[in-house]
Amino acid sequence: MSTVESNIRPEYDEELQRIADYVLEVELKSDEAFDTARHCLMDSLGCGLLALRFPECLKHLGPIVEGTQVPHGARVPGTTFRLDPVKAAWDIGACIRWLDYNDTWLAAEWGHPSDNLGSILAVADHLSQQRLARGETPLAMRDVLDAMIRAHEIQGVLALDNAFNRVGLDHVVLVKVASTAVVARLVGADREQTLSALSHAWVDGQSLRTYRHAPNAGSRKSWAAGDATSRAVRLVDIAMRGEMGIPGVLSAPQWGFYDVSFSHTNRELALKPDDQRRFSLQREFGSYVMENVLFKLSFPAEFHAQTACEAAVSLHPEVKDRLEDIERIELTTHESAIRIISKQGELANPADRDHCLQYMTAVPLVFGELRAEHYEDDFHHAHPVIDQLRDRMVVTEDTGYSRDYLDPEKRSIANAIQVFFSDGSSTDKVAVEYPIGHRRRRKEGMPVLIDKFARHLATRFPRRRCEEIMALCQDRERFEAMSVDRFMELWVV
Repeated sequence: MSTVESNIRPEYDEELQRIADYVLEVELKSDEAFDTARHCLMDSLGCGLLALRFPECLKHLGPIVEGTQVPHGARVPGTTFRLDPVKAAWDIGACIRWLDYNDTWLAAEWGHPSDNLGSILAVADHLSQQRLARGETPLAMRDVLDAMIRAHEIQGVLALDNAFNRVGLDHVVLVKVASTAVVARLVGADREQTLSALSHAWVDGQSLRTYRHAPNAGSRKSWAAGDATSRAVRLVDIAMRGEMGIPGVLSAPQWGFYDVSFSHTNRELALKPDDQRRFSLQREFGSYVMENVLFKLSFPAEFHAQTACEAAVSLHPEVKDRLEDIERIELTTHESAIRIISKQGELANPADRDHCLQYMTAVPLVFGELRAEHYEDDFHHAHPVIDQLRDRMVVTEDTGYSRDYLDPEKRSIANAIQVFFSDGSSTDKVAVEYPIGHRRRRKEGMPVLIDKFARHLATRFPRRRCEEIMALCQDRERFEAMSVDRFMELWVV
């Protein structure tokens, strides 16, 4: 038995090199991706504004030390705060994610790629103000869209075949990695600095999924992405100061990420036995994820329930006057929804409710809609009929739904509902395969996204400011040319 270890320093893991080469060398040319990114930015910032109406979100915002003054501080949209980029990324990311209303990516791993916008906007705003102070050209909003596309792509491609949830890790690890990569590009990092920052993102302690699942679901899931995106900004800062990287962070025997944190990946995901501890990268990095991203347009609800909510709304007129006569509700869904959001028993808090398939189905069956306020304690306690209907729900998997969910040509998120009454009658079985935020329904969905954005603007700004922001965001050429600092000024209250 050897008593010494080889101390030959390896090259950086290939996976890190592929990410670094993508952010530093690949030119993005997809008009569809840039157009979708602009709408994604609108939608994400609107979600952040709506979150400011909720005290549990507001209490987390602002400087760590009250009264702190930051030269060229990054703005937090909808507030008066000007913060250092690390805390600004935390605040922006937390606001965007708070109500579970921003975009989604579903594959072997799940997540919300616009979570990365916290780091992107904070750093871009701060850098633009610094550049102006030096008499240099600030970043343009085209640069922000470019960074968004890249962050979506890194997070989404890593999620296609690699189920971090299967080993108990939360998907915000991918937010941290994607944000680290694109922030490194924004600040002008070279290849070694980018690789160093990425290695530190992987070697960091990673969040467990405990706070997303029964019986421990809670509000940390609403700020976990803000925490991850802010950590990325800090790690890039460390790398830019000359901190050495950790080349074998993924592959080092016994001590690397694969052996420590990724060694039990489920073989159902079709990884080869000899590769089961390494990431599978299904495709080259480009702009696929942004082009196919899923928007939550009608309901602030965990995405696996979006089609169930649509089906429930369509059934509302037929059942609203017969609630007491309902004997059972059959809810047919896919495996991921069952594993993540199917729950029985008492729901302890709003975060628990917006991750409960049965709750998110019952509310629109009763009321014909589902809004963020419907998860709050006072609403829940005032309407016991919601829990009564939950108790009558039977959830089953349709294996076809589960198969189509993972099919890269389909990426469906199907749910079906049928309501049975005590007199033996029933509704038709209403199935919805693709939610309105799916790429297959883009033409139908974009007007809904614009209306959603307009409503959210109106919760924070006077009419004239709303009109100014709306006109700018719908003028692609003017929007992309605007400097980031001027854009961010529009969002200060």
